[in-house]
Amino acid sequence: MHTPQFTAESSSNGMVERDFTVGDVPGVLWSPASGADRAPLVLMGHGGGAHKKHPAMTGRAHLLVTGCGFHVAVIDAPGHGDRPRTAYDEQEIAALREAQAVGEPEGPIVVRYNARLAELAVPEWQAVLDALQALPEIGADGPVGYFGIAMGTAIGLPLVAAEPRITAAVLGLMWPDALIEKARQITVPIEFAVQWDDERIPREAGLALFDAFASTEKTLHANAGKHIDLPRFEADSAVRFLARHLGRAVTVPA
Repeated sequence: MHTPQFTAESSSNGMVERDFTVGDVPGVLWSPASGADRAPLVLMGHGGGAHKKHPAMTGRAHLLVTGCGFHVAVIDAPGHGDRPRTAYDEQEIAALREAQAVGEPEGPIVVRYNARLAELAVPEWQAVLDALQALPEIGADGPVGYFGIAMGTAIGLPLVAAEPRITAAVLGLMWPDALIEKARQITVPIEFAVQWDDERIPREAGLALFDAFASTEKTLHANAGKHIDLPRFEADSAVRFLARHLGRAVTVPA
């Protein structure tokens, strides 16, 4: 089994930030700056074209770490962040940019490309989870959650379906085409976001994916606005949801 190789460490705003690699996959682990007790782990997936330390990731991590005492881990998806792009990555990104430039639907390209990224990333995430659970401050017996929107859902939903250690997940803003069958395998509590006026993903598509989850506890959050208009308060809601299902109290206002 791989062990995390820590390559850098810093501390600020109540969090310790540690860069790591597991095999050739780079990631970052945020932990509380004080207290050595074991705490749940939240895995987060970044969006398309972003990376492990994108402001959305650091902001959400701060809420989870300082508000609940969680450990939070993010890895760069294949072809993102500190990972080199392959010829296939370049081909799909060029096709996406061309479709956007001429006003053609981008869904078929994003669905196809993200499905390929998920095939690569799910086993990487499982190896990272193995490695992080070997750390004494996390442990193999603690609860694990997942939080990922857009491409974070395209990768995270298959991960949740494949990984019984994940016991609650926050997902949303993704086409259902490649994910319906995986969603039907998921029974853990789900919080799911839809933008009601999404110009990329028709609301009927978002609702179809939500409907496919087999979870007996699933909550739909539908907000007015376009794809990029997901309200910031949804991150606060995600913190409360994960705290509730991973057995932690929210100790400071989110």
